[in-house]
Amino acid sequence: MTTDPGAPRPTRSSVPPQQGPEPEPRGWTVFAGVVLLIVGTLDLLWGLAAIFSPNVVTVGGRGVIVWSFTAWGWIHLILGVVMVLTGFGLLTVQEWARWVAVIFAALSAILQIGIITAFPLWSLVIIALDVVVIYQLTERWDRQLPAQAGQDRLG
Repeated sequence: MTTDPGAPRPTRSSVPPQQGPEPEPRGWTVFAGVVLLIVGTLDLLWGLAAIFSPNVVTVGGRGVIVWSFTAWGWIHLILGVVMVLTGFGLLTVQEWARWVAVIFAALSAILQIGIITAFPLWSLVIIALDVVVIYQLTERWDRQLPAQAGQDRLG
């Protein structure tokens, strides 16, 4: 086999990379992504309410453990935005989104302790949802490609 010595040689940038089918979100990944979107949206809305109208979020005259409702509002607003963006990352099967989701779901659960005196039921519900997200992303993460998914079930 002879090649033309005057022909340009392909470089790494001119050769397209070999790509297989893209991973698709399935089952527990979709579940965790949707729950993270819901929790993030709830945190975002609670944060906005606490920032703009702290009297509205006060229940029974009880306050928060540390700082003020406005400070917690900013914390939850920022946390909510990050969680919503991470939820979209999970739904597009981004590997980075898995660990960012675990970290921020854990942070969300921990931060609920700061407002548990004002909202005990709300805090417990959000903590439970965060724990479910963490479990699904650590125990059930499956990075299989769509073509491989059926083969694993068959054999």
